[in-house]
Amino acid sequence: MHTDYDIQYALENTQVLHEPDRRIDTFGSTQFEFQLVSELMDSVNTTRIRTGKLTAEKPLILRPDPAAVADFDFDGFGPQGDAFGTFLKENLHRLAILKYGFKFKMDDMTEDLIHEPMEAVCGKLLEEIRYTGNPMRAIIAGVDDTWEICLLKFTVEMIEKSQKINLFDFKRRGLLG
Repeated sequence: MHTDYDIQYALENTQVLHEPDRRIDTFGSTQFEFQLVSELMDSVNTTRIRTGKLTAEKPLILRPDPAAVADFDFDGFGPQGDAFGTFLKENLHRLAILKYGFKFKMDDMTEDLIHEPMEAVCGKLLEEIRYTGNPMRAIIAGVDDTWEICLLKFTVEMIEKSQKINLFDFKRRGLLG
């Protein structure tokens, strides 16, 4: 089990060296490839490359339950609280959040140990991506023993970068007000 310190350390030491050219599709699933590079702590000049796939499910529109708003209690707020409660009830149809889901395909994941410093391995992977131009690949530098947290940080960043595009697409199709 990882401590809060381990998690914080992984988050602070995760760097996306190359992100996919595309974002999460609004109306379909999106598959990203990743190469997560980490340095082994107990071996000098040994780098691990984990290669795999992430599938981002299409975002879903979630709307609040109208009955839940009726239960809001604005006790002690006076007329402004009552006015806000009325506003909230009248505009509930406009409120929506997007739910994102990811599936990790661990069966497609491979691990390779390279007996070179991490910086050299990262340089070679970046050169390879420039040559191949794979628009769906991410190269992530992270921490070896908390690599899954590093990968989760990447997924959160992809959600943040995709959200405005997805909201625009939903609005353009009349699915959001």
